[in-house]
Amino acid sequence: MLKYDPLQYLPTSEELPSSDNTPVDNELQDLIPHLLKGILSLIWQQRYDWFFGIDMGYYYHPNQSAIVPDAFLSLGVDRRKIRPKGRQGRLSYVLWEENNTVPILAIENVSQTYNGEYDQKKLDYAELGFLYYVIYDGDSYYPRKGEPFEVHRLVDGVYVRQSGNPVWMPEIG
Repeated sequence: MLKYDPLQYLPTSEELPSSDNTPVDNELQDLIPHLLKGILSLIWQQRYDWFFGIDMGYYYHPNQSAIVPDAFLSLGVDRRKIRPKGRQGRLSYVLWEENNTVPILAIENVSQTYNGEYDQKKLDYAELGFLYYVIYDGDSYYPRKGEPFEVHRLVDGVYVRQSGNPVWMPEIG
């Protein structure tokens, strides 16, 4: 009997680049995601079904380059991943290695050099199915584009800005 394994022809995280080697633009791009990861690690210390990636490649298709959010949260995946030869930790987030679990949240910190956070990145994350997209422009580099802090929720394939502060995301808790 013929055994067919479609995953055997997909590249593994070991074979894919793990970073885009782009340095952060300012200190907040490093500080905010690490602070959020630290908070989640404290409040979810007994949970092992989540992963918070920082400046990590997200591979969603074997023929496409990775996108690299400033940070993203994925629920329903192992918090720690064991790679081949017993190595620990993800090199990148590879959708087909994660049971096709799309991250629920993407975070982008607007930098001095505009990278499409209010435009193209919003479209990209919507197309990929991230339920929430957060934009933080704490230094107000682009006040005409939006508010310093925006949370968007995917509704019928389009991001809808959520009102209120704080914004409740019931799927995250």
